[in-house]
Amino acid sequence: MSHLRAVAFHEPKLGSTELEWEDGAGHDPGDPATGRSARCIVVDGATEAYDSIRWVGQLVDSFLGVEPDGGAPALTGVAMDEWFGLMQDRWVRTAPTRFATIFEERKFREDGSFATLLGCEIRDLDGPRPAWAAVALGDTVLFHVRDGGLVAQFPPIGADDFGLNPDGVFTQPSARGRMRSALLLAEGRMAVGDRLYLATDAMADWMVRTDGELLWRTLDRLDHPLLFRRLVADRRRTGELKNDDVTLLRVQCTAAEPDLLVVCE
Repeated sequence: MSHLRAVAFHEPKLGSTELEWEDGAGHDPGDPATGRSARCIVVDGATEAYDSIRWVGQLVDSFLGVEPDGGAPALTGVAMDEWFGLMQDRWVRTAPTRFATIFEERKFREDGSFATLLGCEIRDLDGPRPAWAAVALGDTVLFHVRDGGLVAQFPPIGADDFGLNPDGVFTQPSARGRMRSALLLAEGRMAVGDRLYLATDAMADWMVRTDGELLWRTLDRLDHPLLFRRLVADRRRTGELKNDDVTLLRVQCTAAEPDLLVVCE
């Protein structure tokens, strides 16, 4: 049987606080005894949108099944489309009953919120060949790495294409058809030692532009949030990483469960 070790790193955009971080990430280890597969998700909320932090939190919790009512959707086009509708209904039902200004209310009703999404399920950990399946809307990206080399990138976005993809999960029901058409699905086989990296656009853009061997060795060695912050600060200073919220979720397939649980702040 295989196991997973997951760790999430994040850093707000320069000049912002932790409370202003508008990305989201989460991981559910699953339960092979009940047949529940492991899940992970990274979401990137749009800064210019209305209350993107609430929208991001809602998407992460529901995708992982934290809110069981309609959550943990199957990774098919039909099931994801139904989930989009459920998320839009919940967004309206949980909206503030009063708004601070008429402009805020207008932004909620006319513009709504928006986030890119990369959701992944890891199956068959109790079998000889674990596998991942993923859904994507927008330019949040999954990288599958084995023995220091890239096995797959999903979606296969090029270095000059980040920031140009308008796809994502919208709160507005009028965008549902567009979301249904733009949704991408992919899957791949895993082996013990493989790593999945899920990254929001600024991080993914830098990863696509960076030499593979050095990149994967650097990311593999990250074992503390301070090291990640230092990496982000250094890359921002050189102009290699744009000033945006940055999130990286690393999931490693292992032969044994971890001996220790380490919590870093």
